[in-house]
Amino acid sequence: MAEKYELAQQISQYPFEEAMERLERIVEELERGEISLEDAINLYQEGILLSRHCDLKLKQVEEKIRLLTEENGNIILKEFSVEEGEG
Repeated sequence: MAEKYELAQQISQYPFEEAMERLERIVEELERGEISLEDAINLYQEGILLSRHCDLKLKQVEEKIRLLTEENGNIILKEFSVEEGEG
């Protein structure tokens, strides 16, 4: 149990890109299927932690995004909405 906590603490320090790269390597290793069941379970648990970490990072960035728009010659900051970002 302490190992999982330590892993979660370590992952929480990863930059988004590093976490995604590690997650991709885990997926590739699991898809190859050349590891023991115990190793697969451990990698799966690490992958879940990485996935949650990446999701949190994306949500944090999403909250910070602002769009600069020009209205009547004035530049204003406008909250980003998913609807505006699509299409």
